[in-house]
Amino acid sequence: MDLPVMPPVKPMLAKSVKKIPPGMQYEAKWDGFRAIVHRDGDEVVIGSRTGKPLTRYFPELVADLAANLPDRCVVDGEIVIAHEGRLDFDKLTERIHPADSRVRMLAEHTPASFIAFDLLALADQALLDTPLAERRSLLTEALGDAQPPVHLAPATTDAALAQQWFEQYEGAGLDGIIAKPLDLPYRPDARLMFKIKHERTADAVVAGYRFHKSGPIVGSLLLGLYDESGGLQHVGVCAAFSMKKREELIEELEPLRMDPPDGHPWAAWAEEAAHEGARLPGAQSRWTGKKDLSWVALRPERVIEVAYDHMEGDRFRHTAQFRRWRPDREPSSCTYAQLEEPVRYDLAEVLSAPAR
Repeated sequence: MDLPVMPPVKPMLAKSVKKIPPGMQYEAKWDGFRAIVHRDGDEVVIGSRTGKPLTRYFPELVADLAANLPDRCVVDGEIVIAHEGRLDFDKLTERIHPADSRVRMLAEHTPASFIAFDLLALADQALLDTPLAERRSLLTEALGDAQPPVHLAPATTDAALAQQWFEQYEGAGLDGIIAKPLDLPYRPDARLMFKIKHERTADAVVAGYRFHKSGPIVGSLLLGLYDESGGLQHVGVCAAFSMKKREELIEELEPLRMDPPDGHPWAAWAEEAAHEGARLPGAQSRWTGKKDLSWVALRPERVIEVAYDHMEGDRFRHTAQFRRWRPDREPSSCTYAQLEEPVRYDLAEVLSAPAR
């Protein structure tokens, strides 16, 4: 492979803002695996956000990328998997599997798509110093005839339309809006773009905590919600605390500590079979590997209000943010019924939006 921009390349990143800023290019924020694709003739390399290759996990995309991308190019985009008209991040994570046979079976049954939204090099020209507006024009021309599963990401300079996308596209599993200055060069690993994500709040039960990597202070609080049958389901964690607050939480939560955790709703977390049909903390995954997932059980008596962006099935998609304790709420009132459901929106409608 001999391209003007060689792998590995870390993608340009975005910082969070509360509102859609004016005077920029706007795109949907895709909830998938960020990927930078290098193509040089028959050679295709799919690089991850960290720079490590993803190529072996998405074998079905290699031929499609070769068929739809320019002969020599470097393209920034997102790998996604659609299921029942919306993005499905869980099915995407299933691909990170050591067994090639398993990966190829999943590639056949749940094929991935690639959403292209930036161009880093074309033929012999590096475009890292080229303004975004010009890169977008070149990308639009280069992918003018692209066919699924390779797509050109819809983009607009109309802030009102971007606001409409922000409100509608969540129903298809998208994550918000990305805003990019029109004169922005491409700067790998720099947070020069802007992301606007949905934020909602929920009251959750604090049912345990994990220690911080630095020592015997709270690293994260384990959160639960009650389902229709009255079972407490583990829905995620809240982890953004100052070091001083982490120390204070150890003392504050000590009266609730259950050691041993007999009678705790998640007491069977260490048994693999217990995770079937229930959401418990501590399940090993391809992401955590051999990481210590042990935790300290607490009597599920305290309620916390957290902010979250969206749900992935029956759990918070990302780490929730602490807002306040809720001494006025009973733990039993913390159910899934309180969660706001976005109006369904077909992913096909998103992909058919104008890519102007």
